[in-house]
Amino acid sequence: MRATRKDDQGRELRLGESQRKGGLYEYRYKDSVGKRHTIYDRDLDNLRIKEAEIQRVHDAGLDYAEGDITVIELVRRYVSLKRTMRHNTQIGYQFVLSLLEKEAFGTRKIRSIKMSDAKLWLIKLFDDGYSFSTIASIRGIVKPAFQMAYTEEIIRRNPFEFRLDIIPNNTVKRVALTEQQQKDFLDFVREDPHFCQYLDEIIVLLGTGMRVSEFCGLTMRDLDFEKRRIRVDHQLVRMRNGTRYIEKTKTECGRRFIPMSDDVFTSLYNILANRKKPRKEIMIDGYAGFILLDKDGNPKVAMHIQKVIKRLWEKYNEENVIPLPRITPHVFRHTFCTNMAKAGMDLKSLQYLMGHSDVSVTLNVYTHNSYETAEESFAKVVPFGSAQLPASKRRLG
Repeated sequence: MRATRKDDQGRELRLGESQRKGGLYEYRYKDSVGKRHTIYDRDLDNLRIKEAEIQRVHDAGLDYAEGDITVIELVRRYVSLKRTMRHNTQIGYQFVLSLLEKEAFGTRKIRSIKMSDAKLWLIKLFDDGYSFSTIASIRGIVKPAFQMAYTEEIIRRNPFEFRLDIIPNNTVKRVALTEQQQKDFLDFVREDPHFCQYLDEIIVLLGTGMRVSEFCGLTMRDLDFEKRRIRVDHQLVRMRNGTRYIEKTKTECGRRFIPMSDDVFTSLYNILANRKKPRKEIMIDGYAGFILLDKDGNPKVAMHIQKVIKRLWEKYNEENVIPLPRITPHVFRHTFCTNMAKAGMDLKSLQYLMGHSDVSVTLNVYTHNSYETAEESFAKVVPFGSAQLPASKRRLG
């Protein structure tokens, strides 16, 4: 029988615990592969909190190996392996974990999940009001978590390995503005006594295809009026708590230069000319001299511009008989890409300007063509339109 050991306060010490002469507590243990480890703390209660966490992780590892882990525990394990994540990605992971905490599906053991269970859960989410795009994002996190378990031979098959055609795709497709719609909208903004102050910002977005967060991140050092180009290599992002921070472009392809058209050149000059010089230039992660400032002298963020454009679009449709399709900063990006494609820009150059890492995104998502555009392109390759039917055949039917 093991003799009971106590600390200098008379408290019994557990197996693996000991106290040094100076009063420091330590706990020794072996990990799953037999390697020895030691942790320390000045307080015995704090040491035991650490012990409990070590035991929890150990037990979770054993449960995982047996497939006895729950869906939410599996996703937590998968997320814990991610280290360098963008802020928006972290928010996405936390959203899925919070959802799984509320769903009965999250408490199921992973070895019990069949493909039909996974499908029924996604259908339930759709019936609960979640959109197709949201469900696709949820599946985009849960599926690789199950794939990890499958690869490590914890489960026999990934139950989320199926096409997402079990629910209707209710995603609202972004539509590029036609030339006439662009003209009508810009004229409306130009003539509005209040919103005309945002005309230059809209012209820059429409004439560069920049993401709105990239536009907000521009500093005076990013504008080269001599070479007539804009350097894009970062973006300004705002967290939910209001904190602003600089984020690098998503991929190396996002680092690029965008030429200034005459309209963009003039609008950028106007923005700088009308920019109120703050008492002190605000610096964010080493960047200062932001060209877009709000009324308080703080750098604008995407939310500012998104709200303005939303109100403008709503006001336009309130005052005009023929409404415009939904307009957002991203619609301007789509429109720019489509305009460049219609003007004959080659695909690789367009991919560069858009900052896409994959040309298929440029080709399949951002170029919106019509029959009229196809007809114009067809005419350049195969001349048509001059042939006439014989007089006797012109009346048909």
